[in-house]
Amino acid sequence: MTRMARWIDGLEQQAEQRLSPNVYEYFRGGAGSEASLAEAEPAWDALRLRPRMLRDVSSVSAETTVLGIPLRTPILIAPSALHFAADERAEVATAEGAAAAGSLLCVSSTTTVSYPSIAEAGAPWWAQVYVLGDRGLTRELLGRARDAGASAIVLTVDSPLLGDRKLIFDAHITPAPGMPGPHYGGMSFTPTGTGNAKDLTFEDIAWIAAAAGLPVLVKGILRGDDAAEAVRAGAAGVIVSNHGARQLDPVVSSAWALPEVVRALEGTDAPVIVDGGIRRGTHVLAALALGAHAVLLGRPVLWALTVGGADLVARLIDDLTAELELAMTLSGAGRLAEVSPDLVASERH
Repeated sequence: MTRMARWIDGLEQQAEQRLSPNVYEYFRGGAGSEASLAEAEPAWDALRLRPRMLRDVSSVSAETTVLGIPLRTPILIAPSALHFAADERAEVATAEGAAAAGSLLCVSSTTTVSYPSIAEAGAPWWAQVYVLGDRGLTRELLGRARDAGASAIVLTVDSPLLGDRKLIFDAHITPAPGMPGPHYGGMSFTPTGTGNAKDLTFEDIAWIAAAAGLPVLVKGILRGDDAAEAVRAGAAGVIVSNHGARQLDPVVSSAWALPEVVRALEGTDAPVIVDGGIRRGTHVLAALALGAHAVLLGRPVLWALTVGGADLVARLIDDLTAELELAMTLSGAGRLAEVSPDLVASERH
């Protein structure tokens, strides 16, 4: 497994050599001084596992079900923009990689590829949505996602304004000639109405769910009280995320925020998903032990897509799943149902 980890760890450097400086910086960068970005992976590294011995692990599987969708792995693909800059087939290639790995893709609201084209790749998918200043445009986007086969809406709530980033994609990066620009699920950008709503409240969750006719996962949650209120307001679940450390800096890491959110939703059926800095199978195991139902990968998927297209996206997820299953085997957990909080040390000795 050391060799496997090494190729994954080298992906970013390989991708940097293939991408333009602007695109690479857009993918890599965070907000402010990037303090939170620097802490994301180390926060998972700092956790320590407490393996169980003398358990039957002759058969180990990371298969799971998320919002009723059976998957071969709990490692899912996070929404991110500019897939067209990583691979000429953009989100279609990403979706093919997800399908081959038995995973799931969350499609960015700024996809350059239409929802039906992505759906044809065969992977289950969710549609990321921002509530826009133009609520009618938001409703149209929700309808397009539902009609194309999205199984859930990922409502991103942490971006009433863009964070203090070094590079904003729509001001500096444009598609190659002949490639359509970023758009909302097939709807071209317009000068008005496409800015994110600044008056978003918990009441909008029920409106989004009703308009879409789909479960809504609220993404951008870092507090237990917000998680509980979101579920009370109609969310099917929450995604613990600091937006890849690209909004507020410094802000708490997802690894630190996850336990509080899980505690706040005890006694509900609402799944908790987490992203941010997850790079190893042991990170995934720790996240699941702390109460996450699944994890999302962002930047590593972009690096894999850049270097090797759909095939390398599939390999990335497959190999991280293999790392997870190895960690499960050595921790005495044959199934994800056997991954429990006692597998993570509550304090260091």
